[in-house]
Amino acid sequence: MLLYSPFVLAATAALLGFSPVIAAPAKKFDGSLEPRSNCHYLPTDLQWPGLADWKQLNQSVNGKLILGKPLAQICHNSDNDLAKCAEIKNTWTEPLTYFTDPVNVMAPYWLNDSCSPFTSTNTTCDLGNIASYAINVSSADDVIAGLKFATENKVRITIKNTGHDYIGRSNGEGSLALWTHNLKDISFLNYTSTNYTGPAVKAGAGVQFYEAYEIAAENGLRVVGGFCPTVGIAGGYVQGGGHGPLGATYGLSADNALEFEVVTADGRHLIATPEENPDLYWALSGGGGGTYAVVISLTTKAHVDGIVAGGSFTINNTGDARYWSAIEAWQKHLLILDQIPGFTTVWGFTSDAFELEFATWPGGDASTMDEALASYKKEIEALNITFAAYETSDRPSFYDHYEHYTGSLPYGPYTTNDIIGGRLIPRSTVQNNATDLISIFKDIISTTGIPATSLRINGIAANVTHARVGNHVGSNAVLPAWRDSLYWLNVDVGIEAAASRETIHQIQAQVNAFQDQFKVLTPGGGSYMNEATFDNPTWKEDYYGANYDQLLEVKLSYDPNFVLYAHTSVGSDLMTMASDGRLCKD
Repeated sequence: MLLYSPFVLAATAALLGFSPVIAAPAKKFDGSLEPRSNCHYLPTDLQWPGLADWKQLNQSVNGKLILGKPLAQICHNSDNDLAKCAEIKNTWTEPLTYFTDPVNVMAPYWLNDSCSPFTSTNTTCDLGNIASYAINVSSADDVIAGLKFATENKVRITIKNTGHDYIGRSNGEGSLALWTHNLKDISFLNYTSTNYTGPAVKAGAGVQFYEAYEIAAENGLRVVGGFCPTVGIAGGYVQGGGHGPLGATYGLSADNALEFEVVTADGRHLIATPEENPDLYWALSGGGGGTYAVVISLTTKAHVDGIVAGGSFTINNTGDARYWSAIEAWQKHLLILDQIPGFTTVWGFTSDAFELEFATWPGGDASTMDEALASYKKEIEALNITFAAYETSDRPSFYDHYEHYTGSLPYGPYTTNDIIGGRLIPRSTVQNNATDLISIFKDIISTTGIPATSLRINGIAANVTHARVGNHVGSNAVLPAWRDSLYWLNVDVGIEAAASRETIHQIQAQVNAFQDQFKVLTPGGGSYMNEATFDNPTWKEDYYGANYDQLLEVKLSYDPNFVLYAHTSVGSDLMTMASDGRLCKD
């Protein structure tokens, strides 16, 4: 369903239906009227496509071209509507606000305070970093038309599905967005190939986990997906590896990918599998999103459903060394849980409390879950600490388990007003340097003087070694450091919904500093690119590792002209972002 009537950029407000001055990016004149020949055009350029060009594109996609506009435009100048502005303010940090919009993204850094509902009515409102237009994609033909138009007119292309994106891959100033959110087809099939025979699900790029999990359960199945229910199954999530509550049972999302339906930068509609276009399949399975091809659908393994054990607990801060001893003991206990096939945990702590948010163990039950946690419980008792809450459970299906521990479905409890960064923590670090790790934890949690609403360290522990997952080195392009990691750790800093650009940038810098502290203890390690920082100077090593050179070969093979670009994607360092926001090829 379209959010706005389809229309094209025009010179008159009557044709557009609202002021094009407000909707267009602010004018910038450092060479914009005579851009370099190797750069994309911006709306301020004389060479920007004219009205007739946009009309023709709109016709070629059957009226599905949408003019991008800031969500908070209704809060400013002549468009000001107090009631609607109040509604936007109230929903500003809800994912639903963004994943149903064709151009606006969730990350506060990339919205860049360009048009905020919390600033005064007469404050400048412009698109800033987000796309000027979007195509509401309903088929591969729409993508082909968009890519052709962008290539012929030197307009930047971006790909937006839900807009869950910390590192700026889904947005781009002056771009034409391919909005894949409404590709919602989902079907189940018996899949046969040389590598896998069994149940599978084919999901359009717009299918989200709250949809996939529920529909799979209705068919007696479960699929590998993420913790956040509103993330898309086939976009940057799987292309970046994709962790989730079933990780220790079936591996990362990329380990379960069977085939990708894609459109390449030159407009070819292809299938990528280990047998057909295997280099492209390999790159799409963990080698990063938004750069090799535009994904239309994903076919991934489905697994027979059944009983799932769960567990959670809370330990309040004791105000003394015992609190950190409890967290250190948990680090060591994770090495024990790591040996239990299928046992995944997500946990975290603040200055107030340490929580096991939920453990997932398919095939277990409440009693076996309690047994798995028993030795840790004894250590807590020895510290003279009482659990503020403790639960073990079992439920008949993964969806029932997920719904219980996530809550607030279909959209979940998650909000968009945070900044995040982190590091994969190898088993060897916990085995040999747990005390040093705890010292860093304490240092971060005790940080003061930053304008944050919350400061939390989270861990997601799942054994995704090749032996556990059942594949081998080279099966896909997942960062090799995942296979040696005990858990993925992130530092999550919450901010006010109305945080200023200066505050957002200050906290981003602080998160970078937090992230860097863990690098000292994890030499040769890496990070989960989907929850990392966009300005990490060692992004090639941290996000791609030894796979980078081979991934670049795939990029140059399928997109030698760099039609597709995303921050910290493979080959992105061969492009330059000019001071006026345009993208240029070096």
